[in-house]
Amino acid sequence: MPIASLSRFSVPLATDQSASNQGLLMPKLPYRFRVTIVDFGVGGAPATELTKQVVSVDRPKPSFEQIDLHVYNSIVKLAGKPKWEDIKLKLRDDMTNLVTNKIGEQMQKQFDFFEQASAASAGDYKFTTRIEILDGGNGAIQPAILETFELYGCYVQKAEYKGGDYKTSDPLDITLNIKYDNALQFNAIGIQSGIGSIFNRIVGGVSATGGGIAI
Repeated sequence: MPIASLSRFSVPLATDQSASNQGLLMPKLPYRFRVTIVDFGVGGAPATELTKQVVSVDRPKPSFEQIDLHVYNSIVKLAGKPKWEDIKLKLRDDMTNLVTNKIGEQMQKQFDFFEQASAASAGDYKFTTRIEILDGGNGAIQPAILETFELYGCYVQKAEYKGGDYKTSDPLDITLNIKYDNALQFNAIGIQSGIGSIFNRIVGGVSATGGGIAI
């Protein structure tokens, strides 16, 4: 089969597009990623100990609350306040206890379980989570970052310590349910792109009579 025919392995585009057909683009792969957590725990072992033991992580899931405007015979639906669904971060529980200790430090920052005392403010315990999608490079070939999500105002809402089971050989792991306030998306060169990209705020049409903004 001629190499040139591989350019046909995609969806044909409309005639008014720049090219009637183009080769299939390489997708991002789910196992090429890296997670870095900043300001997690209280010290001791670096937070990169968590990076080395990550099993899986969710990407952010933004959504909007729905506003229903009841008007005569119809209902108009508007986008309300944005919100972010929790993400899950699964980590292997290694034999040095570095992972479980770092998680324990973070939980203790959020609430002192011995003294039964809470943190004075959220700023005392919140951290930043960075999720980077990589191109597969390693060793002498430095990996290129294709995309980055940074999650701000994070805290651990729930930590699930996997229990023992005589029927399996799977390693023990700890799954964190992480809540956060906001997330921004960055492109391959570190510029805000997609969610959080910088452009002028879009304002609807202005009424010529009442000065109101149309839906």
